[in-house]
Order: sequence, then C-alpha cells, then structure tokens
Amino acid sequence: MTMRDTDRALVQAATAVSKLRCRSQRHTVASAARTADGRVFTGVNVHHTAGGSCAELVVIGTAATQGVTELETIVTVADRGREVAAPCAGCRQVLRDHFPSLRVIVGELDALRVVEIGELPG
Repeated sequence: MTMRDTDRALVQAATAVSKLRCRSQRHTVASAARTADGRVFTGVNVHHTAGGSCAELVVIGTAATQGVTELETIVTVADRGREVAAPCAGCRQVLRDHFPSLRVIVGELDALRVVEIGELPG
C-alpha cells in the first residue's frame, strides 16, 4: 500500500511522543494510531520487572476511553524515534482480533510502507 500524507503525519506524531516521553527504561517505545475520521491517539510502553504493557496496547486503551471502537492505521517507533518497529507477536494478535482491517506502517525510516495487519507474520 502507498504511504499517504496522513501516514507520514502519524509517524511524526509517534516520533514526537517517543522523543518527549521515552527517556527512561520504563518507557522506550511509542505508538500512534489514527481513526478513519482523523483522530490520533498516542501511548508509550510501560516496562517493569513484574511485566508491562506494549505501546500498542496502551494506545488501544486510550482510544477506548474516548469511545473509539475502530482504528484505521498504527505505527510504533523505538530508539527515541530513530526506528519504526513492527508490533510484537502478542500485539499483532490483539490488533488482528480487534481491528482485522488495520493498516500498519513498517519498514526502515527511508523506506516506510503500509501493510495490512494480516500480512504481518504471526
């Protein structure tokens, strides 16, 4: 799928959150998701020795608190915005189950692309 201007803006939103909020070992990854009507929700992972939550799951919960039941596109960035990361296997499963037509931005920063969640490996 072709990257849209709104996709690039979503990467910028996740990168901005990553640079601003991912400054410790507790928060190392940021994610941003967009709804079909253009609303953007962001979140960071919560790391703890007892476990934690991935940034994608935090975004789903944040969107749900605002009554959102459908996300259109998601992107995850790491290393304070220096890399785009694919969702982990557990998050891919949750995203597939909740949003089967979700678009996911993946790839190297200079060669980003959009794939459907079902195209990512298990």
